[in-house]
Amino acid sequence: MGRVIILGSASAVPDAGHENTHILVESGSRIVLVDCPGSPTVRIEQAGVDPKLLTDIILTHFHPDHVSGFGPLMMGLWLTGRKEPLTVYGLQPTIDRAQKMMDLYDWKQWPNFYPVEFVCIAAEENSPVIDGPDLRVVASPVSHLIPTIGLRFEFGQSKHALTYSCDTEPSQAVRRLAEGADVLIHEATGSSVGHTSPEKAGEIATQAGVGALYLIHYPPQLVNPEDLLVQARKTYQGPIHVAHDLLEIKIGG
Repeated sequence: MGRVIILGSASAVPDAGHENTHILVESGSRIVLVDCPGSPTVRIEQAGVDPKLLTDIILTHFHPDHVSGFGPLMMGLWLTGRKEPLTVYGLQPTIDRAQKMMDLYDWKQWPNFYPVEFVCIAAEENSPVIDGPDLRVVASPVSHLIPTIGLRFEFGQSKHALTYSCDTEPSQAVRRLAEGADVLIHEATGSSVGHTSPEKAGEIATQAGVGALYLIHYPPQLVNPEDLLVQARKTYQGPIHVAHDLLEIKIGG
């Protein structure tokens, strides 16, 4: 029904085996990239997907570890011959900064650039992002250091769903986004301001009644994956996984 590929799983500081967190979501004709750190083109190709087939980009917030690769991705798609329109979504502050970043590159002067539409997401719970026959996406503001959104993906006409917390402190908005979802991908940076520990991520998963919990956005240099699992199992009894780069998750079969 749907497919999720973890393109990167690290928090703000990546290492040789863990790129900054970003994910690819596929359903039918939609291929959605969530965040653009590092070199998204390379990671997308490593996942076996043609980057030119991207239909949408969602930028969750404007921190460097989530947007540093946005300009290179946009340029790379142009240089490899993309002609199809591309839609970029985000909160108003995120979209404003993404456009300013592209303006610094004078991108509107690049000849024969493909059409790009920037769409602002309302800073309200369950704001519509994508509403198509293959995929429905809604967003809610979460509790991070700057304006940030979590996301819920619903696949086709089924009841199968995925929720991604993005960077956030423990948030009831995430819990509401995740109600009854097949999978919750939740950050596990730790208990610092603006972030969540694995134990608290487990609490959210339990409260939301999700089918499985995937921990992401962790500091790979500082943590042992098994320790993350041990912490999350204190508060969530369902299946728990530590996300890793190029992991593929099937939603709904």
